[in-house]
Amino acid sequence: MKRQQWDVFCNVIDNYGDIGIAWRLAHQIAHEYEQTVRLWVDDMQSFARIEPMLDATLAQQMLEGVEIRHWPRAFPHQVQAADIVIEAFGCTLPEPYITAMAARSRKPVWVNLEYLSAEDWIEGCHALPSPHPRLALTKWFFFPGFSEQSGGLICEAGLFARRDAWQADLAGQQAYWHRLGLAPRQPDELIISLFTYESPAVGDWLQACAHGTQAVRVMVPHGRVIADVARLFGRDTLMAGETLSLGSLTVHVLPFSEQSEYDQLLWSCDFNIVRGEDSFMRAQWAARPFLWHIYPQDEDAHIVKLDAFLQRYSHSLSPAARQALTHSAHSWNRGIGMANAWAALQEYLPELARHARIWPQQALGRSALAARLVQMIEKQLQ
Repeated sequence: MKRQQWDVFCNVIDNYGDIGIAWRLAHQIAHEYEQTVRLWVDDMQSFARIEPMLDATLAQQMLEGVEIRHWPRAFPHQVQAADIVIEAFGCTLPEPYITAMAARSRKPVWVNLEYLSAEDWIEGCHALPSPHPRLALTKWFFFPGFSEQSGGLICEAGLFARRDAWQADLAGQQAYWHRLGLAPRQPDELIISLFTYESPAVGDWLQACAHGTQAVRVMVPHGRVIADVARLFGRDTLMAGETLSLGSLTVHVLPFSEQSEYDQLLWSCDFNIVRGEDSFMRAQWAARPFLWHIYPQDEDAHIVKLDAFLQRYSHSLSPAARQALTHSAHSWNRGIGMANAWAALQEYLPELARHARIWPQQALGRSALAARLVQMIEKQLQ
């Protein structure tokens, strides 16, 4: 693809998931496809939490080969529209920018990057056009998904090789725990990361771990779930750096992780409990068993999405392991029965671990999201 100017717009809704995906995509397009990319973000403070090199006080800066722009409420009228415009997750573009798009003699390729879904219906909507009701502009819908008929999954080049090298380096992992100020891994313990939304399931699960026979260490990056964890210990909150124990359970509270450090945490744990979309995908690429706390929606619409994923993910598991995983996922997302669900799931952790190793390549298929996006855009540019 010849060099084009890209504008990626991200309206931060879910704190880190939206900007996490948008930043990964912008960085990948700039580096792997050598495109000129501007990333417009309305919440620079949230962005700075996952990318510490970002200066949240600046309205414009270059970072990792991508121009970062603050997306203000009063959007500047003098901004020239790009050749390719990515509207991440249905955010509404500013009217002055849409006017600038329409003013171009060669209209931009305008893409609405949707949320990831494993549901079958997205295949019929992927790559469909939507003409603007007033202007000579067309928006194209791009649906990330798990089938070859979808937009694919976001995954940068070389990720699996870096993961495998990390997971094979036992000395490096021990050094990682040491850098975090933690004791080395013990042979018989289970290490789990916990990065979720608030839920009654958290307390039930932690109690089950505390009363179990196996030693369990839970790594908790500081975030929304902290209050639920603190409640187990009779506290209102916890601070990064704290370590607390109850029975067989030890909890380590970690600082909030930037993207690369979060990958290392996922790669280093035996099991990961994650939320949203960005950490959900990174947990899959970590090749470890996991539970997904999907973003709650009205009328349990999120449970439909959860089940669509579980059906794909668990297809090759034994019926008993599939049932245990599905039960645990529902218990976590509904906030009930997690202690019993976890007790049943533990029996199948070895099978889930074997499955998690082969799943990433199966899920990725022949090409990743960025490649499919570029291919669709090149077709429109012809």
